[in-house]
Amino acid sequence: MKHLSRLNKYFLKYKWWIIPGSIFVVISNIFGVIPAQVIGYAFDLITENIEIYSLFDGFSRKQIIYDIFSNSLLYFGLLVILLYILRGLFLFFMRQTIILMSRHIEFDMKNDIYQHYQKLSLGFYRRNNTGDLMNRATEDVNRVRMYVGPAIMYTINTFVLSVLIIWSMFDVNSKLAIYCLLPLPFLVIIIYYVNTLIFKKSGKIQERLSDLSSFVQERFSGIRIIKSYVREDYTRNTFEIQSNEYKRDSMSLVRVSALFYPTMLLLIGLSTILTIYIGGIQVMNGSITAGNIAEFIIYINQLTFPVTMLGWVTSLIQRAAASQKRINEFLDIPADIQSENKDKKVLEGNIRFDNVSFTYPDTGIMALKNVSFEINHGEFVAIIGKTGSGKSTLANLIMRMYDVEQGSIKVDRDNIKSFNLKNYRGQIGFVPQEVFLFSDTIKNNIAFGLDAVTDEEVYEAAKNASVYGNIVDFEEKFETMLGERGITLSGGQKQRVSIARALIKSPRILIFDDCLSAVDTKTEEEILKNLGKIMNGKTSILIAHRISTIKNADKILVLDNGELIEQGTHNELISLNGSYTELYNNQLLEEERGSI
Repeated sequence: MKHLSRLNKYFLKYKWWIIPGSIFVVISNIFGVIPAQVIGYAFDLITENIEIYSLFDGFSRKQIIYDIFSNSLLYFGLLVILLYILRGLFLFFMRQTIILMSRHIEFDMKNDIYQHYQKLSLGFYRRNNTGDLMNRATEDVNRVRMYVGPAIMYTINTFVLSVLIIWSMFDVNSKLAIYCLLPLPFLVIIIYYVNTLIFKKSGKIQERLSDLSSFVQERFSGIRIIKSYVREDYTRNTFEIQSNEYKRDSMSLVRVSALFYPTMLLLIGLSTILTIYIGGIQVMNGSITAGNIAEFIIYINQLTFPVTMLGWVTSLIQRAAASQKRINEFLDIPADIQSENKDKKVLEGNIRFDNVSFTYPDTGIMALKNVSFEINHGEFVAIIGKTGSGKSTLANLIMRMYDVEQGSIKVDRDNIKSFNLKNYRGQIGFVPQEVFLFSDTIKNNIAFGLDAVTDEEVYEAAKNASVYGNIVDFEEKFETMLGERGITLSGGQKQRVSIARALIKSPRILIFDDCLSAVDTKTEEEILKNLGKIMNGKTSILIAHRISTIKNADKILVLDNGELIEQGTHNELISLNGSYTELYNNQLLEEERGSI
């Protein structure tokens, strides 16, 4: 139960649902136990009146006795019906409070988990796959809901009903009650043993389900690659293997449950046999009446429900504990990026790196080594280097997706860690190397970074990104729905829509992470020309592979193996005759070969 203690804050929040719900449970069970006593009286009434009726055989008053007998039975019958109607009414109230409360808690949990996920750094998402994240926020939360709703409801119901029944049993006859309850200690031992098995198996099943969800999500996302390489059969076989593993673990849990319920019913049946045997002896001795035996049999049958529910509730609690443990594992991960400052500040765009070194925590790869440079307000700065030289890492650090270990990053002469993170990132336009578009309209994808935007602003951003002409050619124009990850568009169109999404924000700092690789030279020149107008007086950072893209930059930073080896304008770097010159000459040679 230690894993489930995290839910106490929700119980406290919804205490005015639990309290009346618990009261309704008690009342409904009182109306559930009383009918057994009424039936006991009715049974004795039948026995006594049959004897009396026989004594008046041949007398005129026999019909009167019959009428009294009939009216009494009708009274007891109507009373039992009334009691069960009242029980059903309060059971309805019980479900309307406790089960509805569980749905509210489920809603709060999903929102809390999603909110916590968003606070975690990129490193967290590198270490964990999407399927597992989704499974913990959906399937695991649903199993926890079964604990905070049905499990708690039936636990209270089972406890109250058991107490009332056992108290009523002892009130009638202590000896008979003891014999009836003899099988219960064996039931406790079985429940303890089964609890342990269910907890272990439930945790394993959830892990299997996460793996299966991750596999399916990843394969559907990469369906084009699967079809291109004709790997449908291989993928299906792999899915079948994982599905069989999940089925095997699930069937193992089912076997445990299947053995549990018949065992409980066997013990209940044993109690019934003991009741009839011991009760029959006591009836012959005159200790109790036949109605008492009927009352006891009803009590035992009523105990069948709480005992059966005990097994089901036990299973629910153990599964919920296993799921909550998985949820807690991620909720206990603190956010790497902390932002305590609430002040909002308009950025100028001065950026300074002082001896910055950075190693990715999830891989241990050192991406930057003692990097120092300065970008002045309004400058157009380009970053170039070989693959894996640390270019994208610089962009991530500027946006504070990670915090540096050594050195410092200052923006407008203040340490980047002192800024209000939401306000700071809100003034940065970022176009990633790997374009991601949502399954939404083109218009909403472009306007994603703003809460309120006009159609004219969307159109202008599309024109500046040189994608307006492509969009208006679509039948639905800007209302065209995109497939998952923007699959409806070509690679170049996706990049330009992503650029429009960054430009519509009118950012103080704009970062292009090698996002012009899929557009032709003419479109690239048009975008850069528009960029010069939009970002006039603002800071622009362009990460690129093609030197032709960055020749006009105010400053060019050359990275190699995580180190800043050269910096300056295009002409200054060419005069150094170093790594930049080598890159430039190689690209010129490739262009000449391509033109042959």
